[in-house]
Amino acid sequence: MGGMTRQATLYRMVMPGHTCPYGLKAKYLLERKGFTVDDRWLTTREAVDAFKAEHGVKTTPQTFIDGERIGGHDDLRRHFGLRVRDPDAVSYRPVIALFAMTALMAVAASHAAFGTALTMQAAEWFVSFSMVVLALLKLQDVDSFSTMFLNYDLLAKRWVPYGKVYPFAEGLAGVLMTAHALPWLSIPVALFIGTIGAVSVFKAVYIDKRELKCACVGGSSKVPLGFVSLTENLAMIGMAAWMLVG
Repeated sequence: MGGMTRQATLYRMVMPGHTCPYGLKAKYLLERKGFTVDDRWLTTREAVDAFKAEHGVKTTPQTFIDGERIGGHDDLRRHFGLRVRDPDAVSYRPVIALFAMTALMAVAASHAAFGTALTMQAAEWFVSFSMVVLALLKLQDVDSFSTMFLNYDLLAKRWVPYGKVYPFAEGLAGVLMTAHALPWLSIPVALFIGTIGAVSVFKAVYIDKRELKCACVGGSSKVPLGFVSLTENLAMIGMAAWMLVG
């Protein structure tokens, strides 16, 4: 009995112009779990609609094991006791990944420039690289970012266009600080946006006790507003102050 190959039947959409990604993920998951997959393609819209009507389902793919319908990809993960991501759940993963990568970029650049990874310049580059990447994420959808930004930024609430100016200012300051160029411009810009940002976040989170999403990594962010955004702004202030006295 233990040596028998487990069987599963998978119905998934495979059309000339579209292959369902969740169907591919379901097939991979079944094979990873040791199943032999009877992979049945739904190759036309008519075939998809007929399948849905026959089985009373709204989506494909659909997996059947031992004649029992398990469901779609998320249902299959639950069937195997695997975690299913909640699309509305808050997560610090984007900022952890971002800061990890900019830290690695900084030490790599330091090693290339000075022959050693751990230098004061690496610390400066970590902050300036982070500013540039954070600005880039915001600039992917400035309208979405500025709308979320209006929820808590004190200056943006008084002057709405500031929400669209902010990512450009952050990116410019980051680039100039990376190059140690035009400090008369980069330092005031970083001090200005960093100070307003820090005060705004502190007021919204720690005084008003509001539970908001942080716009720091873009308008579609699920990162909670709080420590991360406050740290981002304090880092800008610290970088500007360091360059001012350095």
